[in-house]
Amino acid sequence: MNPKDQALEVWGDFACFSRPEMKVERFSYPIPTPSAARGIFDSIFSKPGRDPTKHQFRWQVTKIEVLKEPRFIALRRNEVKEKLPSPRTIAQWMSGSAEPQPILADADKSITGSDQKGRTQRQTMALVDVRFRIHAEVRPWPGWEDHLQALEAQFRQRASRGKCFQQPYLGCREFPAYFRLIEPHEDGQAPADWNADLGLMLYDVFDLSQPGTPDSSPCISLFHARAEGGVLEIPEYESEAVYKAVGGEL
Repeated sequence: MNPKDQALEVWGDFACFSRPEMKVERFSYPIPTPSAARGIFDSIFSKPGRDPTKHQFRWQVTKIEVLKEPRFIALRRNEVKEKLPSPRTIAQWMSGSAEPQPILADADKSITGSDQKGRTQRQTMALVDVRFRIHAEVRPWPGWEDHLQALEAQFRQRASRGKCFQQPYLGCREFPAYFRLIEPHEDGQAPADWNADLGLMLYDVFDLSQPGTPDSSPCISLFHARAEGGVLEIPEYESEAVYKAVGGEL
């Protein structure tokens, strides 16, 4: 049984799909990365959990269509300097076995004992007024192949009603994404007349060849992205077109 194409039209006021090579300053790709697109589908319907044996499926993004030609805007955003602690530490805070240590963005010296603030301003080259059509397929994990039609039906039911587990976002959580389900018989808006060779693009930050958990280590993958006629075709994760990190190296 072959998976059916599932399509969403996604839009928003701003977006930022950060290029990893820019490091500190944020500079957006002109189109969503496959991982950002997968995150939108996961926000609407997913079956996560700590036990990999209970994971039912993953999303495989197959194509991204640009419905509005990309336009950039320069922004300055406040970002905190500190990182979140480990999941184990956060779990201890939640259970009450350890005292929470919040990140203080604007506390003064009387609280922190230092003149340095916990935030900094950074330059961001973001996208403005974006609209995309994203195609993806349900890929059941071994043992769940017979549930393919049921999983697809659950997704379509949720997406058609605007339901989501969390608000989807366009690269950064402060840039919410709005969505609607594309019906199979719907022709929809034609992609923009836009061509671009984007070079190496981030594919994903996790190993999509096996079910993961919240404690899974990152696994970076890249692919050569070319948009033709406003359409970016996404190769299969297992294909040779996707460069995967092995032993920390691509």
